[in-house]
Amino acid sequence: MTPRKSLTTTALTCAVLAGSGLLAGCQNGSDAKSPSAASASAQPHGYVEGAEEASEQQSRLVLADAGTGTVEVLDLITEDTTSLKRNEGIRSLRTDGRFAYLSSDGGTRIVDTGAWTVDHGDHVHYYRAAIRDVGAVAGAVSPRVHSDQAVTAVSSTKGGTQLLDRKKLEDGAVPPATELTGTGSGVVVPYKERLLVTAAGARKDSVEVRDRDGAGVATLKEPCAQARGEAVTRRGVVFGCADGALLVSEDKGTFQAEKIPYGTSVGASERAAEFHHRAGSTTLAARSGDDAVWVLDVTDRSWTRVRSGPVVAANTAGEGAPLLVLGEDGALTAYDIATRKSIARKKLLAEGAESAAVEIDTTRAYVNDAAGRKVYEIDYSDRLRLARTFRLGFSPTHMVEAGR
Repeated sequence: MTPRKSLTTTALTCAVLAGSGLLAGCQNGSDAKSPSAASASAQPHGYVEGAEEASEQQSRLVLADAGTGTVEVLDLITEDTTSLKRNEGIRSLRTDGRFAYLSSDGGTRIVDTGAWTVDHGDHVHYYRAAIRDVGAVAGAVSPRVHSDQAVTAVSSTKGGTQLLDRKKLEDGAVPPATELTGTGSGVVVPYKERLLVTAAGARKDSVEVRDRDGAGVATLKEPCAQARGEAVTRRGVVFGCADGALLVSEDKGTFQAEKIPYGTSVGASERAAEFHHRAGSTTLAARSGDDAVWVLDVTDRSWTRVRSGPVVAANTAGEGAPLLVLGEDGALTAYDIATRKSIARKKLLAEGAESAAVEIDTTRAYVNDAAGRKVYEIDYSDRLRLARTFRLGFSPTHMVEAGR
């Protein structure tokens, strides 16, 4: 077990301000003579009330059993587990880095994992706090969820998006939602103090920029037909389109869109429709049909298709790390992305493990084994060495990693 680092608790500054979208407390050069500056200077930088600051990422796995409704959070630092109330009929599980969203037919339940990262570009804060149930969002079925420092957007597969005040979620309660009108089946991604809305315009192939109140600001010129799949990276927001990906970035309040084409004819079934990546990485992985995986390098604006055989899940840490592909045979295979060749292989699960996921961070990958009631921790830089095995008293059908 990794030893827990020393933790500090002091007074409220920039991370709380970051939670409300106000980062002035993180800036240098404040007037030391002003009352507000004097108050801030008396409080150590980065303090969050009710949380402890750590020197490393505080990763936690949220695990859910679709059969029994069991929900547990596994702390990867302490190896402790926290049991939460049951959630019957879980259909999907997602995270925005801190909160987990468990979807069932009745709506979406929100769990505060108590682990998160605040990235200010030139430095990073890591936090841990109590794990707790927050509440539920009615009517949000199998939603796509995206958040920034101020707002959380819950876009239901049935259509429509609800906006939640992020600060109130952090305070432990689900606030009344604001229904964002005119979004149809599109997804909403908060980004750079604006909302990006897909499937907009008369032809439903545009990405629209709106303000926080939902009013239109601009419609991006580059289209994204049949938008499916999205990811937030350091270089902008990536949307999957029929002919490739659309990268939306911002510079001094102006939004630009750039198409990253596949460069070859790609059938509808072989498109990248759901992206996975390490938080902060600009390299994305997505299934391509039944037997291959796309790797999108956002920095190089390039696609690589790796033929892997039947795929259950795929992910990559990017920046020189291998592509990890979990096959239908239960084996995890590492591929060199540049050569598209297999470099390591490890049998983990029984065949037919269709619900398994591959979660990844800067040093380890995690694979859930529902049939074996286990989670495997893999050192992907050491030929898929099995670092730890976590044995559970339930079947972890669904898994996400929080703390990023």
